[in-house]
Amino acid sequence: MSEKVPGNGGSKHLLYRVLNPVERSNEVLFGLIMVMTFTNSLSTMEAGRADVRSMLVGAVGCNLAWGIIDAVMYFMSSMAERKLSERTVHRVRTADDVKTARGIVAEALPGIILPALSSEDLERIRRHLASLPEDEVRARPTTRDVISALGVFLLVFLCTFPVVFPFIVMTNALAAVKVSNAIATALLFLAGYTLGRHSGNPMRLALAMVVIGLILVALASALGG
Repeated sequence: MSEKVPGNGGSKHLLYRVLNPVERSNEVLFGLIMVMTFTNSLSTMEAGRADVRSMLVGAVGCNLAWGIIDAVMYFMSSMAERKLSERTVHRVRTADDVKTARGIVAEALPGIILPALSSEDLERIRRHLASLPEDEVRARPTTRDVISALGVFLLVFLCTFPVVFPFIVMTNALAAVKVSNAIATALLFLAGYTLGRHSGNPMRLALAMVVIGLILVALASALGG
């Protein structure tokens, strides 16, 4: 499924557009941490095929469950933000005077942007909010919310399979763990590098993602995760 991107004359995959780079990287990191706590839990010197099968079932089942949970939480968070926006517009419309309404607009804006706006800018925003049709203001689920939640689920769940694949095709558990960890590390690096391309320092963020990911995996394993 694709959707035209206004102003650039091209198209991008809708799943790519609805989740921003930070969200995509966070979901990949979360999914990889979850599955790596399972793959690294094997006692590689003693693990048999039954142990490997149990680990595979646990890893896939856990990421399936947490993919669903994370998607539902993402959807609920999105709806909460929409409800907050609806309430802000309602407060602007029912304010006692224009000055109060401008103050409500200012409260809703990010602090880093507010100093760049004049009273005329705030008034223009206030008039825009006051003129919005009721249907546009009402908080309700959209196609974007549903596809975003689906994207969250897929990122968490699909991260499982490259990491567990070595255990499916390899009979040596010790070797499978090493290959699995190499794959997971490469995916962490790729997620960080992709995020870094949007901030101007891809290599630094890629390395940071690997280090942070491995530390979190170790922490989760040490705490019994």
